[in-house]
Amino acid sequence: MDLTPEHAPYATHDVTNQPPFLAPYDASEDVALLEGLRREGAGWAERDIRRLGTLAGGAEAQEWAELANRHEPELRTHDRYGHRIDEADFHPSWHELMRVAVTEGLAGAPWADDREGAHVARSAGGLVWGHTDAGHGCPTSMTYAAVPALRAQPDLAKVYEPLLTSREYDPGLRVPTEKRGLLAGMGMTEKQGGSDVRTNTTTATPTDEPGVYVLRGHKWFTSAPMCDVFLVLAQAPGGLSCFLVPRILPDGTRNTFRIQRLKEKLGNRSNASCEPEFDNTVAWLVGPEGRGVKTIIEMVNCTRLDCVMMSSALMRKTLVEAGHHARYRSAFGARLLDQPLMRNVLADLALESEAATTLTLRLAGAADRAVRGDAGEAAFRRIATAVGKYWVTKRGPAFTAEALECLGGNGYVEESGMPRHYREAPLLSIWEGSGNVNALDVLRALGKEPQVAEALFGELALARGADARLDAAVTRLKDTLPKATQTGARRLVEQMAITLQASLLVRHAPAAVADAFCATRLGGDWGHAFGTLPDTADLGGILDRALPAGH
Repeated sequence: MDLTPEHAPYATHDVTNQPPFLAPYDASEDVALLEGLRREGAGWAERDIRRLGTLAGGAEAQEWAELANRHEPELRTHDRYGHRIDEADFHPSWHELMRVAVTEGLAGAPWADDREGAHVARSAGGLVWGHTDAGHGCPTSMTYAAVPALRAQPDLAKVYEPLLTSREYDPGLRVPTEKRGLLAGMGMTEKQGGSDVRTNTTTATPTDEPGVYVLRGHKWFTSAPMCDVFLVLAQAPGGLSCFLVPRILPDGTRNTFRIQRLKEKLGNRSNASCEPEFDNTVAWLVGPEGRGVKTIIEMVNCTRLDCVMMSSALMRKTLVEAGHHARYRSAFGARLLDQPLMRNVLADLALESEAATTLTLRLAGAADRAVRGDAGEAAFRRIATAVGKYWVTKRGPAFTAEALECLGGNGYVEESGMPRHYREAPLLSIWEGSGNVNALDVLRALGKEPQVAEALFGELALARGADARLDAAVTRLKDTLPKATQTGARRLVEQMAITLQASLLVRHAPAAVADAFCATRLGGDWGHAFGTLPDTADLGGILDRALPAGH
């Protein structure tokens, strides 16, 4: 018998019953996303979204994401000659991801785009480009959010806004006004207070030059230190104020921005988050002294929307991965996708994903119309963004865990990508205010701004009479609001979120989706785990709409 290698391969078996690589696939092959894009006034962007979706699901972009997370950023405090530089070095794949994101308008570009739906198009782009890597969404989100805050100081906005809204990715620390495009970060929280920013101790001392201050203090969690400029909160003589801090000063010297360390994080590992110290750091006042929170709150509204969008993108990505695996994997004599219990799990995940995507695009539509002067949409945006931030980001970790389980042991292995998504999910419920902060913000808005409740119930009224379970939920919500307490804040906000999602699905989704969602999320015909839809649910109708066709 001839046992030479060419006649006796080393393999002891043939590899069978494993799914093919998912990539290349189209990340924009999402009916709910495309319908929402058109409905919210950005149908003109569909061709670009589809092109970006093909790129996002391509083998090259998926590899960029994997490499950017495997090769994490490294801190360089000094150059070879001993000069303090405080820079974070990134893998080339990170820069490729950033280049696409900025070029495709996922950073500040919508603020320079007069077309109706520009902000919706950006959120839709984030939903598909989010199929790559979540970490680089942090600097693009902060750059987007910095623009409206900076407008509180028109002289600074005149200089920096054209660069923050640029579609050119121009990395490297140089004089900001000499670059083709800028990225912005923010520095709000400190060790002793976290979200309680009024306890900040960083001081801002006026100089002889009007509007120019010097800062001294620290920040506890400042992401993306390679950004060009930062919006920072500090205590000025008139109280907590907002400041613009450039990394490089107009004369080309480095501003003092000492990075003590990079955070060792659970997830979001492609992105650098740091602890910077300020010592005689030059800063420009943004807005009036003592109005720092009011000035920066618009930035927070924008980044909270992005938390909802990024959670929705993670849900969709992991659903696509789970559906792909189930389509090609067999067990006990049948494909997983054909087995009733797995179909129930996937259909339940599909409901949650569609509800999150639909809400994301509705919030983006409200933001787009609010910045164009629609007071009613501004009121709706105020309450619904906080509600969505609380609920969708809370659902993300449980969702990704269930999607990972659909792959069995394969999903628990790092090279599947699912552990990375699972680690990423909890961040979005923490960033821009944890669950308690957002729940209390909803109570605060209801107490101080009565128009927000009116806007919310006006939205819910658009589906009145279409589903008895929804009508009953709206009545319960109206009865609950006057009795709202801090202790019950989470329960109230959850009720608001699910009712709002149900109303959107009743109006816009097929009967199979809307009926199953209302039966389980509102009617109580549902267990505590995903995959507990009732026997009456149209699993085929839900899955046919949700899952891509496959290879």
